[in-house]
Formats: sequence, C-alpha cells, structure tokens
Amino acid sequence: MNIDSIKHLLFTISLAVITANNLVADDIDPVTISHGYSFFGDLKYPANFEHLDYVNAKAPKGGEISQWGFGTFDSFNAYARKGNSAALSSAPYETILTSFADDITSSYCYLCTTLEYPESRNWAIFNLRNDVTFSDGSTLSAEDVKFTFELFMEQGIPSYRAAVSGMVKSIEVIDRFIVKFIFSEDAPRRDVIDLAGGIPVFSKAWFERTGARLDESTLTPFIGTGPYVLDSYAINERVVYARRDDFWCEEIPINIGRNNFDRLRIEYFADSASAFEGFKGGVYTFRSENSSKQWATSYNFGSIENGHVIKTELPNGNLAQAQAYVFNLRREKFKDPLVREALSMMFNFEWSNEQLFYGLYDRVNSFWGNSNLEATGVPMGAELSILQDLVSKGLLDAGVLTEPAVMAPVSGPRQLDRTNLRKASILLDEAGWLVNDAGMREKDGETFTLEVLDSSPAFDRITNPMIENMKALGIDAALNRVDPAQEVERSRAYDFDVTTHSMRMSLEPSSSLEQYFGTKAMDESSRNLMGLSDPGVDALIELVVRSETKTELNDRISALDRVLRAKRFWIPQWFKSVHTVAYYDQYEYPFPLPPYALGEMDFWWYNAEKGTKLKAAGVLN
Repeated sequence: MNIDSIKHLLFTISLAVITANNLVADDIDPVTISHGYSFFGDLKYPANFEHLDYVNAKAPKGGEISQWGFGTFDSFNAYARKGNSAALSSAPYETILTSFADDITSSYCYLCTTLEYPESRNWAIFNLRNDVTFSDGSTLSAEDVKFTFELFMEQGIPSYRAAVSGMVKSIEVIDRFIVKFIFSEDAPRRDVIDLAGGIPVFSKAWFERTGARLDESTLTPFIGTGPYVLDSYAINERVVYARRDDFWCEEIPINIGRNNFDRLRIEYFADSASAFEGFKGGVYTFRSENSSKQWATSYNFGSIENGHVIKTELPNGNLAQAQAYVFNLRREKFKDPLVREALSMMFNFEWSNEQLFYGLYDRVNSFWGNSNLEATGVPMGAELSILQDLVSKGLLDAGVLTEPAVMAPVSGPRQLDRTNLRKASILLDEAGWLVNDAGMREKDGETFTLEVLDSSPAFDRITNPMIENMKALGIDAALNRVDPAQEVERSRAYDFDVTTHSMRMSLEPSSSLEQYFGTKAMDESSRNLMGLSDPGVDALIELVVRSETKTELNDRISALDRVLRAKRFWIPQWFKSVHTVAYYDQYEYPFPLPPYALGEMDFWWYNAEKGTKLKAAGVLN
C-alpha cells in the first residue's frame, strides 16, 4: 500500500470514528461507505447476498442463442453518431456500478468493492476491484476510469457532453484502484453518483496504442472487461459474440446464473417478412414478435404444430414505452398546437387495433404509462401546487390547472371517423389552414404538405390508413419509406416532417429528461427528435432532477407528464403489457421472471439435451 492509500484509509477511519461518537461539527460532511447506492436509500440486496433472486444459480453454461437484426451495420462503435452500429456493440463493456432486473432504481458495485460519498454528494470515491481484466489480459485501473470519462468529454456525442460536462468538476486518481469524482456545485445531486458509476470503462493503453477515436465509426471493437467479445462478423449478414474463457468474474454473486450462453448470434435481414421466414427455417432461434398480425395469424407452421417451437406470452412489468409519431416542431407548419391536435385525430387506434393488431395492444396515453406515475384527471394536491407555481410565473397556461390530462383521441370502428374529421377540420380552420378550390388545405398561398418518414415495411399497413385520413382532411400527405441508413441520416439531421420515435422513460428519471425534452438538447440530441423547447417543461425537468424525496419526485413526474401531453407534439401509438416471444425448444428460463427484464441473453440458458433432440429431428443444424 502506498502513502496515498494510507492517507486515504486514515482519513476514512477518522471520519467514521468521529461520526460514531457524535462529535461531528456542523461543517463536517458525514461519509457513507456502501456496496451500493440509492438516492432514496432503498437498496434491495445486502452486501453479502449469494446471488440475485431471479436467476437459476445452477443454470448450465453452453450453447448459443440467436436473434435477428434489421437493416445494415458498418461499425462496432455504439457511442458515435457516425455509422450504424451492429447489434450488441456495447456487450463487451462494463460499468463501475450496475442495476438489477428486480431493483432497477438502485446501483450496486460491480467493478468496485465499495463506494464512498458524503451526505452532500459533493464527491464520490470508487474503490475498484483489483482483479478486473480486459479481454487482452491487462488489469483495469483507476487510470482507465479517468481516461474513459475524459474521452467521452472530448469525443462523445455533443448532447451527452453538454449534459455531463457541467456535473463533474474533476477526477482524481488516488491510488491504482481508487478513483475520486468531484462534482460541480450546481450539479443535481440525485444524478451525480449514478452518472459517474454508469460510464463504460475502456482501456487507456489500448486507445493510446491503436489511436482509435470514440467519435469515429470502426469495424474494430474497443476492448472491454465484459463476458463477451466479438467472434466473427459478415457485413449486413451476421454478428457473433463469444463468451470469454478468461472472464474475470464468472463466480461472483452478481454473475451467478448469468451469461450462460457460449455464443450470442445476430442474423441480419432486410425486412421483417424475410426475417420471419428465416425464423421458421431455423436460421435463428429466438424471436421477440413485434407484429401483432404475425403473432395472431402466422405462428401455425410445422415447427409450432409439432412442438419444436414454443410460442408464449410472458409478463412485462416495464413502463409502457412512449412510442409515437412525432412532429418536427422546427418546421413552421407544426408550431401551432391546433394543427398538431387536428392531425393527431387522423390516426384511428381503435380501428387499427381491431383490424390490424388483432386486439393485442393498448393505447399509449402517457410517457409513464403502465405505472402510478401517469397523470390522471385534473391535477390535485401536491401536483396542483407545483403547476400553480409555474402558472404564476408565466411559464404555463392556466388551463393546465383545471383541464383533465390530455388523452389520445378515441375513434369509431370505421377507418375514417367522421366525428373526428369534423373536429379536426374546425381546428385547422381556426389555425388559418383553409380548404382551397382544389380541396387542399392552404395558408398564405402555401399548400399543407406532410411526409411521414419511415424505414419499416411492417409499418406501411398502419401508416397508410392514417395518410388516407389526412388526405380526407385536405392534407397533401405521403409516406416516404427509405432504407434504414437514410432514415438514421435524415433523423439525425432533423430532416423530416413526421417520424416514429421511442422515448424510454424510467421510474426515477433525472437529467436524461433534458436530452429528451429540454431546450438545450433540441438541436443536439437524437432523443429530442421533435425539437421541443418550452420554458415550462424546462422548469419541470429541473424540479424533477432536484427532487429530494420519492413522494416529491413522483408528484413532479406526474406534473411533467401532464404538461408534455398538453404540448401535443406526438401522435401516441401502442404498447403490449406482455412479451410475445417464440423460441426453439432448447432454452429455459427461471420462474418467475423479474418484473423489469425478459433477460433472454442474460439469465436464460441452453438445455443441451433438448438441443440435441432438435438436431436429431433435422429441425436445426
């Protein structure tokens, strides 16, 4: 142990002794030393837990699981805006802290043994494990942590740099395996420790040796400490990852019953139809089905009928993903909320669910759907007080205080709901978009044109009826289906009218909200595709970030949900409260599954006996 380590140890011991004897002066900041972190203090697992509750601790190792990927890839760098990264590109990398599928709001030491932080959360110290190795055999150290953070600040995605750079004042390497993050005075204290511990750690020596850059696409993956490494690939065909023989932590409690497969394989297909045929033919072996039509009508092939393929629905306790068509608010024609409200009425979910989805979906109404965080009815209690304060400051319209939370329009059984068509027509008239002699909506000599940008043929049957309804409204609407690379390029350049977007929220959201909805990210983030910029939303995000109690947080999330929905920058789509999956009968999973993860590539396992039977029957090669 060097002199710096000794000093650090003596300092920690002295603080602990002082605190234990209640002799701490008012200006002393008591220090917590723990195996995990939760801002609200509700860690599920103790320091001495044997394994995660939801795993099979005796799950065998071996075999392969394979899934499909859509489109193309030309890079293994998941952290750059350039290029299309391959599936599972981040699999080789690990973070200092990690969360679990039954405790997603807490963080536990993974690359560290303990973390230390004062009550003020002005800093955090991570005491790293001394046995963590990269895939080249080198040992991870505090220098790698410091290097990685600085690399993200120099070469990371601009929106991430902007969000994070203001939170961390400096990083100090105290010892080879001790690193200290010092946080900025105005950084939200609920964010800082999770942020510091949540960055993937790269090898400093490898980057310096290779000259690799984080902001460039590459077909040479960075080395990491994770259980899997790239094994082989064929551009636009497949990617294979292999489990490391020398993985450093196979038997620690966190990993018991996990990382069970020897190989993870992704087979690429140009469209969902060919991907489904590939599954039927055994080209890949696990499928999470996103098409309700296929789920309801197409799972009647031979391998299903003879029991070689299992089709099942598994519970899903996650938040309803806020998936929606979003308007590009940077374009003048979408700035009027009356226009957006009118257009949203042209998507008939009820007809779509009955005719296209076979009744399998529920409507998305909230950014925190399928949870108690969703705003309902008129605001009351603490939520009302929050909104009243912002109204008094001129940041929100007074209507938010008395009007029920905005719900998605309800339509009738016909594709074109005439009642909603009349309502939408009135709204567009009020917005100044009048019907000309050609039957088209026009304002100031400009015809209202609208392009829906998409790359998935599976969406055609859903989007085209909406397009037809918009045409009935007098809109010159069209679906422009492009290839995936074009969609990514145009979305990143904000070159679209309307496109599909998924906004993944969390149960304890914080500064990530700024990247989805904040003004600062409107032209920098792929998350804020719609370009939302609103002072009331910014103020609510700040309140959410600064929440000190769980109750306070929940009330502020509900208020934010209410306000976001009132902005009507989306046409909300749909969600399922179950996982619809099919797989060749050679996989098993623990029961019950944890609430917040399906975990097929994490804690499922391969049954070798069943796999042999499938091969003997000629079902799989």
